Amino acid sequence: MGLSVSGDGGTSTGDFHESLNIASVRKVPALFLIENNHYAYSVPTSLQYNCEKLSDRAKAYNVPGKTIDGLDPWEVYTTVCDAFDEMRRTSLPYVLECMTLRLDGHAVYDKAEYVPVELRAEWLLRDPIILARKTLIDEALLTEEAVSSIEALADSEVENAVREALACARPDPKKHLGPVFAVSSDINKVDPFKASGVKNFSAVSLALNYILSKNDSAVLLGMDIGPKGSAFATCKGLYERFGPERVMDMPIAESAITGFALGASQTGALPIVEYQFADFATEATTQIGLNCGTWFFRSGCPAPILLRLPCGGGITLGAFHSGEFDGLWARFPGLKVLYPYTTQELFEALIAGFYDPNPCIVLEHKLHYVGKGGDIDFDGDTRRVWRSRKYADGADITVVGFGAALDVVLHAANELRYGADIWNPFMVGPFDMGPIIDSIKKTGRLLVVQDNTDIAGLGNHIVSLACRECFARLKCAPEVISAPGVPVPFAPELEAFYRPNKETVLQRIATMMGEIS
Repeated sequence: MGLSVSGDGGTSTGDFHESLNIASVRKVPALFLIENNHYAYSVPTSLQYNCEKLSDRAKAYNVPGKTIDGLDPWEVYTTVCDAFDEMRRTSLPYVLECMTLRLDGHAVYDKAEYVPVELRAEWLLRDPIILARKTLIDEALLTEEAVSSIEALADSEVENAVREALACARPDPKKHLGPVFAVSSDINKVDPFKASGVKNFSAVSLALNYILSKNDSAVLLGMDIGPKGSAFATCKGLYERFGPERVMDMPIAESAITGFALGASQTGALPIVEYQFADFATEATTQIGLNCGTWFFRSGCPAPILLRLPCGGGITLGAFHSGEFDGLWARFPGLKVLYPYTTQELFEALIAGFYDPNPCIVLEHKLHYVGKGGDIDFDGDTRRVWRSRKYADGADITVVGFGAALDVVLHAANELRYGADIWNPFMVGPFDMGPIIDSIKKTGRLLVVQDNTDIAGLGNHIVSLACRECFARLKCAPEVISAPGVPVPFAPELEAFYRPNKETVLQRIATMMGEIS
């Protein structure tokens, strides 16, 4: 059984409708209790909805709904009990609208001048506490003395709470501005795994199979991940092996799915969410960045959620199916973001992200699903996963790449007459920049190559960190090669021009080395 409390204004949000739809489809017995006090902050309900009653919306989701007098404690209590009885019987959600009022402003800074004086006067006469007190005495349910005793007890409890709060010292920034991450769990060593000649899409499937087979509480959520096996076949066979209760095809509702996963993580479940495309995860920005990312900071409770984002261009899918968004997610405190490149890294990222007690995003470049492969030799030590990855040694220049941009960097390296340190940060949120900074101090030069646009990617951030940490050691200005500041184009010719290429990398390095001006 679940309980979700919302104001009348909250029912206008997409999350409300997505959540109610999921609860109906998945038969989740949750009470959606709406406190209708006629104003969403200052906006009256006449500008919020155009139905007679908010409970009427329940019909659209084929679930029961009812509107009651929220000022009558006996009717509220009875109806809530009846609703829970019905939910136990049907395993369906229930929408209960309680018509109430607001005797004060929305918050301490709100004096509620927008409420007409006559309406406020009428509301004061309907104060439910005063009316409930009168009913208790008039109906001889309690004596005046008994009611006064209850009031005195309540006053005393509030007074004591205020005194305790006032006695507390003011917050100390050194103690109360963190941490944002839960301490990594004791599960640092898991079973090793080996496989040869694995394509990247199969590496994902193998990692998910590994997780689900070894953790009964693990559950996979997403769209088209059931019998279809997901849009890129990364979940192929999992539905047949683990069943619909652990590999759950969900409605198109990215925000509610993420909220569902966050709630599930607090009940002992270990959710894994696949967004069909990284672009679609932006539908859940509030849930991922603000709710999941800040959960430990706000509650002190871990939120172990693995979020999988198939990302990147190069396969001609256009502006709404080709984004990376590493620069977006890496800037939310409390999120861990991993961007693997090799098959080994992809497998390791999914395993380490799953066993971490924080919300972890793994960016999976779609261009590499079929076009990249290799061996997996995972020793089971998840602690070693969280580090930058180096692919080549050199003393002349440090080159940092992300995702498929690393393909371009490594191809260019084969034609370089200079020695290059080639890096993938791997941990892009928070950055593991220590080894890369050491490399820049050694070479004195930094080039970052990314498929993202100049402002959307993390290249400028890396340059900023490099200038801050080793400015005096730089032999020339750091450079960033990035995509033009436009959406990813659809036509193959335009997308090929949009993405960085080998010739651009070689020319930029030659310029930085002073070979050409």
